[in-house]
This record gives sequence, structure tokens and C-alpha cells, in this order.
Amino acid sequence: MRVVAAPARGLLGSGMHQIRRPPLLLRFLVASMLLAAALVGRAAPGFTPVADILKAAETALGGAGAQVEATVDAAVRMPACGQPLSAVALGPRMAEVRCPDPSGWRLTVPARVRREADVVVLTAPVRGGMAIDASQLAVQRRDIAGGSGVGMADPSQVAGRIARRALPAGAVVTAGDLADGAGALKRGDPVVIVSRAGGIEVRMGGRALGNAVSGAVVAVENLASRRIVRGRLVADGVVEVLQ
Repeated sequence: MRVVAAPARGLLGSGMHQIRRPPLLLRFLVASMLLAAALVGRAAPGFTPVADILKAAETALGGAGAQVEATVDAAVRMPACGQPLSAVALGPRMAEVRCPDPSGWRLTVPARVRREADVVVLTAPVRGGMAIDASQLAVQRRDIAGGSGVGMADPSQVAGRIARRALPAGAVVTAGDLADGAGALKRGDPVVIVSRAGGIEVRMGGRALGNAVSGAVVAVENLASRRIVRGRLVADGVVEVLQ
């Protein structure tokens, strides 16, 4: 008897699951989801990219070796701008980014700013009206961003100058902290005391009982009466009594 083998049915036989291609609609949905994921973080059409806003703000606050890191909420959606963005600094750590279109917009952007420089600092406290000695000065690397004034870079610009106010050790010395030696008053210096009342001006000789710079208040002694009064240094050696 002759045995004839049955033909193999392969992977699509009754003992195996058939492999089918997904329906067209399912393939479309998967492709759409992948595209949406790829676009996460990008600005939608018609909106200004957040990256452009950050760049404009950092440019406005940068310069002179500043390290700037602006912050904008990723959810911010500002209308697209037909012209390059502009920005101005509102302060040491704040910028305003502007779209110059006729129907443009403005956005305030905060930032962290660090600007380092070699500046003169005090190694010891200095009283107001006192001359600053060179031995009280040092040059240190400091972050000067947000400071109230421009720090001095050379100790020779500070030594011998008069402190307008009391300054603590470690303070960065600025031009606004200093007065010229000329016109400054020192304890024991002779002064002219001026007193005004009812349209009458009286001048008398006196002696300074403290140090002062122009515009500062100082105690002085009337040499004739030995009376001590307080007045304002209004000119070289001239103290006007406070009423």
C-alpha cells in the first residue's frame, strides 16, 4: 500500500493563530499619537516660542560677563510676532519682553543674574566722616548684580577718601559712599556757626566736635558761650544750626 504524505499547512494552519495586519483606522490613530508626542514642548502655530522670549530677556539683562537665567512658564502662549522681539531691563533681575507689532504685547520676565567682578571691600568697619586708610582695603571677587552702586576696582581710588556714612567690614565700596577730603570736617577743626531766626543771621566762631562731610550733621561748640549745638555742614568750615 502506498502512503502519500499530506501537504504541510504552515503557520496559517488550524493549530496556529493567524497574523493579521491592523485595520487602517488603528494605524492612523497610532501615527497621530506619535506625532503629538513629538510636538510636545513646541509652540503651537500662531504663538511665539517660549525659547525666543527667554533669549530676548537674557540678552537685555546680560552684558559685562553676566550669567543670566530667565524664567517663563512653559504654558505661556503669547501671539506670534511679525517682527523680532525686543526687551528692556526693568531692574537688575527683571526684564520686559515686547512684540513691536501694532497689536503687539508685553511680558515681564524674572531672571536669576550673577555678575562677578574684582572690587574693593573694607576689611574693617569705618565710621561716617572718617578717612579710609589703605590698610582697611582689599580686592575680592564678588557678585555685584543687584548692588546699589558700582563698586570701585582700584584701592587707590578709595584710600584717603572720606566715608559719607558708617560702613561695615566686608562692604563693597562704591563711589556714592565716598566724599573728597577737601571740604570734609574733622574733630577739632575751627568752624563758623551760622544761626538764622526771623530773617536775622548771626555768625560766631566755633569748634567741630566730630567728623563730617558736606551735607552731614555735626555737633559744634560755640567758643564764646561754650554752648554745644548741632548743625549741618553747608560749606567749607561753615555749619548752619538746625532749627
